[in-house]
Amino acid sequence: MGKPQRTELYLRWSLYFAALLQPFVSLATLGSAAGRGLPPAAARLGMGLVLLGTVSAIVFFRIALAHYLGRRDRPTAWLAGTGVVALLSYWAILLTGPDAGPDRVPLTATLGLSVVVFWFGPVVIALPVRRSVAAAAALLLLTVPGSLAAGLSLSTTSGLLCVSALTMAVFGATCRCSAWLIGVVWELDTARETQSRLAVAEERLRFSRDLHDVLGRNLTTIALKSELAVQLARRGRPEAADQMTEVQRIAQESQREVRDVVRGYRTADLQAEVSGARSVLRAADVGCEIDLGPDGGALPPAVQSVLGWVVREATTNVLRHSEARRCSVRLRLSAERAVLEVTNDGVPADRPTARSGTGLAGLRERLAAHGGELTLPPAEPGSFRLTAAVPLTAHAPEASPR
Repeated sequence: MGKPQRTELYLRWSLYFAALLQPFVSLATLGSAAGRGLPPAAARLGMGLVLLGTVSAIVFFRIALAHYLGRRDRPTAWLAGTGVVALLSYWAILLTGPDAGPDRVPLTATLGLSVVVFWFGPVVIALPVRRSVAAAAALLLLTVPGSLAAGLSLSTTSGLLCVSALTMAVFGATCRCSAWLIGVVWELDTARETQSRLAVAEERLRFSRDLHDVLGRNLTTIALKSELAVQLARRGRPEAADQMTEVQRIAQESQREVRDVVRGYRTADLQAEVSGARSVLRAADVGCEIDLGPDGGALPPAVQSVLGWVVREATTNVLRHSEARRCSVRLRLSAERAVLEVTNDGVPADRPTARSGTGLAGLRERLAAHGGELTLPPAEPGSFRLTAAVPLTAHAPEASPR
């Protein structure tokens, strides 16, 4: 499970638990009301309506989040249905409460208003802020006739409305911020994937541009000289052979230049790869510490090339397979070999081992071709360490003729 999925899971369940607080608040209110003469039947009805509101709030939270993240249409039916249920629950709880006593009616009114308050959490996620505030204001105003009919004074009704509005504002802001955070995490993950695709596209564009620059002029020259040779041959001119000889020379030169382009594309330079890794990691907000020592730039070309591949693959793994906040690259030299160590944190504890990965297998093959080896020594919990050792006398393996 990736970081966006885990973040959404944590925040989603925090909203569910917030909705589950409603029954506990209601139990305390019912206990006080029962001690002041609330009939058992009214208590059971109130608790049943509160549980109904809790279940509908949890389901509504799930639907509202799906709409907020763009996974489904706006749940208009749920908005209207849960609003009606909350309003009817308030009226039912209030009107079935005891009539005697100046302080008993406000207890049942508080119980009924808790259903309305918790209803507002999913609403502020499913609707824009202005519309959700308008919906909450409308629902609170619709509770006024029930409050007055139950015998509450106008001042008591106004006080309950003010307290309910303040509580709804705090609860709604918390729910809205949680949904916003989930959306931001998903947007960052999408941006990261887009950045990776753009990097691949940019590299392909660079390669195609290099091929165009190398072959464009030469192929045009070959076409013109071939056409000239055809015209001269048709006229029986001996210069046709000279033109074809020139065409052959240009074709061989083009073949050599294409090989140089491909060789440059398929090889890695340690200094260039370290600079690229530092730039990419910092762009991904990963602290990067690189220490190549004073002799890092004086290594043999073959050693620099294979260690450059190690840096490239290790950087790719840090960005793709971890949630690192820091990464270090250190080069140590001895009399016989160079040892490059790459360490990063942010490795999930439940992540399977990377020993069977194709990227690491490819690095082992490259290092083995130069007499080196790749090891994965033990690291601190949540960290990953990769060590590549190459003899300083390593030389590039002979390329097979093509």
